[in-house]
Amino acid sequence: MRKLVVIFLLSVFSLTQGFVYANVIPMFELGNIIIDEEYPDSTKVEPLVNPRSDSENLKIEGSVEESAVKEEQNLSLEDCLRIALGNNPRIQSAMQDILASDAKIRQAWSNYFPTFSWQTGYTRIKQLQLSDAIGRNLIFNYFVLGQITASQMLYDFGVTQNQVTIQKLDNKIYKMNLSEVINDVVYQVKDAYYQLLYAQENRNVAIDMVDKYTLFYNQAKSYYESGISPKVDVTIAEVNLSSSKLTLIQAENAVDVAIAKLNNVMGVPYSDKYQLSDKLAYNAMDISLDQAENIAKEARPEYKMADLRVESALQNVKLIKKSWAPQLELEGQFQVGGRTFVNNYGYNFGGYLNFPTINGMLLKNQIKEAKALYSRQIAEAMNTKNNIYLDIQQAYYSFNEKKNQIPVATLGVKQAKENYELSFGRYKVGVGSPTELKDAQVAYQNALLSYFNSLYQYNTAVAYLEKTVGKNLNPSEVTLNKEVVNPEHKKSKKDKKK
Repeated sequence: MRKLVVIFLLSVFSLTQGFVYANVIPMFELGNIIIDEEYPDSTKVEPLVNPRSDSENLKIEGSVEESAVKEEQNLSLEDCLRIALGNNPRIQSAMQDILASDAKIRQAWSNYFPTFSWQTGYTRIKQLQLSDAIGRNLIFNYFVLGQITASQMLYDFGVTQNQVTIQKLDNKIYKMNLSEVINDVVYQVKDAYYQLLYAQENRNVAIDMVDKYTLFYNQAKSYYESGISPKVDVTIAEVNLSSSKLTLIQAENAVDVAIAKLNNVMGVPYSDKYQLSDKLAYNAMDISLDQAENIAKEARPEYKMADLRVESALQNVKLIKKSWAPQLELEGQFQVGGRTFVNNYGYNFGGYLNFPTINGMLLKNQIKEAKALYSRQIAEAMNTKNNIYLDIQQAYYSFNEKKNQIPVATLGVKQAKENYELSFGRYKVGVGSPTELKDAQVAYQNALLSYFNSLYQYNTAVAYLEKTVGKNLNPSEVTLNKEVVNPEHKKSKKDKKK
């Protein structure tokens, strides 16, 4: 009986102990137990790197881009501009328009060149009236071995001169259009180039954040293993590390997209991988609105194109008014033929004043139409110049805004870095919390991204201002403002002094 009681008591004790281990103890260990199968260690989760596929090696044999960009080549902004000017299809198309316009000028001048024609044939004639008069059919056969005609226009009272002038103006317009296309391509290359630099800086920030979160994770893990901090700190560090790795993957993809955009603008979409030799930097520049407007009047292609279109419309009015003008020309003709191919020959020559067929109603309304188009072109030229001035104003004010953001963003990076270092120091000695350190890391990351974004926007604003004025604004052409300096430049100066 006693043995049964002892066995019963041992069974009850075992059940009670199991209940305590299964229910009571986990309540005190809450946050320190993690199922590894469900939540693997973040250090074991790495981005997948696909091997380079054959499609990335795709290259058009014999194309200009094969020798334009070489693998692992370091390209500067000047290199990218040079490649774009030689390969961008828009520039090639605009150049062909100029060549076609040159041919049209020569076509207009061709009115002053002699014309020649040659004709041969056979004619069979049955004259109805003569046959009725004599009461029988008369049939004539004429053979023409050759009939050569030469004519030369001597004067057309200025019609050809007006046509040539119009074609010359069109040729100048096409040349200005080429300048406009080049101006736009240069801006697109600069924008894509700075965007790629910005994407690379974002990737560098993401790499740095992965390193910092790895350090945070290792620190939290060592504290947990030493019993200083709970398991929840390790979990927070793992979550942050995984999130930073995801951000790094997105940053790497943004770099690839930026490279593809730059390649497309340069006109070499199948180029190999390459590196940029420049970094995002702040090159201080100062220019007034009046300076920008004066430069645009001399360099902006659209300014000149507007005036050229007005002059072309005026020349068209003059040309329409000369629709009544006759042509003074000489003509000569020599024929061989007759009843047989070589039966006889003949010739004629003379001078003629040929008057065109004139419809007064039509000519009057054509002149009215030409005058209305001329007035419309004047209004469009004024509208074009107003829009150009608006573009300059917007670009100028945006440039000043982005320039003023640089020192603020620089100060923000400095403050966020100090805050992060203080937070990490507090956490390292066991005083700070992981939430405080995470907030400091996020603030420092956002400050860095904001700083590089300010640099990107500033450089892009400078490029757009150059596009609106139609000319590169070199430091020697404007007054430099040296009050704001890149912190990296300050460091380099201090190092030199040391």
